[in-house]
Amino acid sequence: MGGSERVTGGRGRLGNVLSGLAVAIGFALFLGGFVWGALVYQPYTIPTDSMMPTVQPGDRVLAERISGGEVRRGDVVIFTDSMWSNAPMVKRVVGIGGDTVRCCGQGGRLTVNGRELDEPYIDDVKADGSGKDSNMASETPFEVKVPEGKLFLLGDRRAASLDSRAHLQEAGQGTVDRSAVTARVDARAWPSAEMVERPRAYAGLPGGISAPGPLRIQVAAVLAGAVLVVAGAAYGPIARRFGGVRREPARAG
Repeated sequence: MGGSERVTGGRGRLGNVLSGLAVAIGFALFLGGFVWGALVYQPYTIPTDSMMPTVQPGDRVLAERISGGEVRRGDVVIFTDSMWSNAPMVKRVVGIGGDTVRCCGQGGRLTVNGRELDEPYIDDVKADGSGKDSNMASETPFEVKVPEGKLFLLGDRRAASLDSRAHLQEAGQGTVDRSAVTARVDARAWPSAEMVERPRAYAGLPGGISAPGPLRIQVAAVLAGAVLVVAGAAYGPIARRFGGVRREPARAG
């Protein structure tokens, strides 16, 4: 009688089981990473140039959803305060409750509780873009004792930012409630993809700086899931193409 061709052996069955398991785990990691990211992060489009060069107008960023109690000095936060605007705004936290924030110390630097800060992230271009501003951390001199439960916020492009300095004559001297903060900018997503680093200048102050969010872990989970799905799905065709086919005699009927 004629012969038949089929792949036999325990190795083939084990490979199929493992490839199916890889696909299942891969889908779980892939979808889980996206769902986790959607729960933890919110997308936000930078509306103005007040935070240049850290972020540019039109940049799409990922902001970690946090409560006001999680805010640390140096964080770039998204907040809404009716005294400033009815729309969400983005600024950097330079002082928290109990701090004395002053400008300027020797060399034109910002000081927090008497400690001068090295701020490599600030932009000293003039508001009209015509040239360089002075080396001062702020052209507007000020000294503010931040009330408990409040935050003092500045833009990184100091000469073009309407921030706490624009509200110094109001109650609270331009400070914002911690509860006004909804998120902390963790990374740029478009047109470039990179983390927004925490400034080391604040690390030596009480409370230190905030830790990065789980974005790197989430991205790793999505990528690992994609690799497992592709590898698991490709196992069958690859095994058939390169594993060979064994001919076995057909049993007589």
